[in-house]
Amino acid sequence: MEKNIETKKINLALLVCLVGFPQISETIYTPSLTEIATSYGISLNLAQMTLSIYFLAFAAGVFFWGVSSDYLGRRKAMNFGIFIYILGCLVCLISSNITVLFIGRFIQAFGASTGSVTTQTILRDNYHGKNRHQLFAKISAALAFSPAIGPLVGGFIGQFYGFRAVFLCLVIMGMALFFWSLKRLPETNTVTTTSFSVQEMLVIGKKMIYNRYTTSFGVLIGIFNGILFSYYSEAPTIFMEKFHFSQSQYGFMGCAVAAATILGAWLSNLRLKQNSPHKIIKEGILLALFGTTALSTVALLPLKIQVIMYILFISIILVGIGMALPNCLSLALVKFQEVAGTAGAFLSLGYYVIVSICTFLIGVFHTGSILVFPIFCIVLLLIALICIKFSK
Repeated sequence: MEKNIETKKINLALLVCLVGFPQISETIYTPSLTEIATSYGISLNLAQMTLSIYFLAFAAGVFFWGVSSDYLGRRKAMNFGIFIYILGCLVCLISSNITVLFIGRFIQAFGASTGSVTTQTILRDNYHGKNRHQLFAKISAALAFSPAIGPLVGGFIGQFYGFRAVFLCLVIMGMALFFWSLKRLPETNTVTTTSFSVQEMLVIGKKMIYNRYTTSFGVLIGIFNGILFSYYSEAPTIFMEKFHFSQSQYGFMGCAVAAATILGAWLSNLRLKQNSPHKIIKEGILLALFGTTALSTVALLPLKIQVIMYILFISIILVGIGMALPNCLSLALVKFQEVAGTAGAFLSLGYYVIVSICTFLIGVFHTGSILVFPIFCIVLLLIALICIKFSK
């Protein structure tokens, strides 16, 4: 029998916004990376490192808030995190050099991470079995708009008002979410934790590491998100410098990303009626691998055709990721449901460290060539094929 706890009291639109705003915060200023580099007198490679800083702090934050959600409660963990996020946005807004911007991004990401881990824990509190698989697929479809909204809004704001206006927009968004969460987010943790045992927490972490099933899905989630955010790191250079898009034109590329991810999540939800999540994940990886292999041939084509084919093959990659990712998120902690918050903290810590490494490496390998991203993705997807094999 599947369990539903206080489902009617949860505002699904609020949950979608809470799990989506960290992605908006990451992608909204990517159209302004070249402007930031120019404004602070630094290289674009160094400006891209603000993405790595973000995910490094995010990794620390998801662990902290995941554990806190078990001991403070889901509601308090969410609201404290959003408050810290607002402070980080303010530091970014007033930053006068790249060092202060790094600090602001770190604080911002540490707070924003509660939106990812605590929201997923709330969903795991309330939904189980196939209902949970389908809900994760639906939310993934809705979440496709968050990375799409980021570059779209950030492109227009950055082009007409500058990158500081982008951070002001994030301050306003954070305040709106904070008051909405205070008013409408219920407490869903029904298990009372009376003491905080570091030893017990480490035991859970050790069990997760030695659990091949959970570890495999953690690596898969890290790889899929690593590909997605490596794309957002490379895309401004490719579209604005190679293909000569304006910031606002580049922003509209988010719509293609959203459409592809929504299609992938829809296909996943459709195929769940007749197929296992494992099979759908493998199909998604193979589809993404086809897209990356095809993308690596685009450099051989004339410039006008390059633009069209690049968008097409990027979309194919994202459809594959859209099929695989929600099923990985749904399956990852089925063996640790009784300690969902702490287990979610360890899981998120692991896969966001992978994302941070991916965004760091893509920055190191950055040359301006459109071949860097597809070759990088091929390596990651081959690792993903190995992981799905070990997850059974």
